[in-house]
Amino acid sequence: MYLLCVILIVLASVLMCMIVLIQNSKGGGLAAGFDSSNQIMGVRKTTDFLEKATWSLAAFMVVLSIVAAYALPNSNSTSNSDEVYKTATAEEGSEAAE
Repeated sequence: MYLLCVILIVLASVLMCMIVLIQNSKGGGLAAGFDSSNQIMGVRKTTDFLEKATWSLAAFMVVLSIVAAYALPNSNSTSNSDEVYKTATAEEGSEAAE
């Protein structure tokens, strides 16, 4: 579940980068190519779509981040490095006692 969330977050972030790069803060960008107002997706509708897509992807990424935080795998068992450290300190203690 955690891996799926991470993959979806990466895909959503790449899509968001592409959408933001298409936009132009001056009102141009993708919408600048439409000269006449009787197009199916005119200037205003294109900027509305891009803005809604940006906000939707941002909300999607926030929700996925929260889900990924809850789905994060726990490490309740001792790790291999902890066992090596305990074994090494136990051996040093037994050598000092001799």
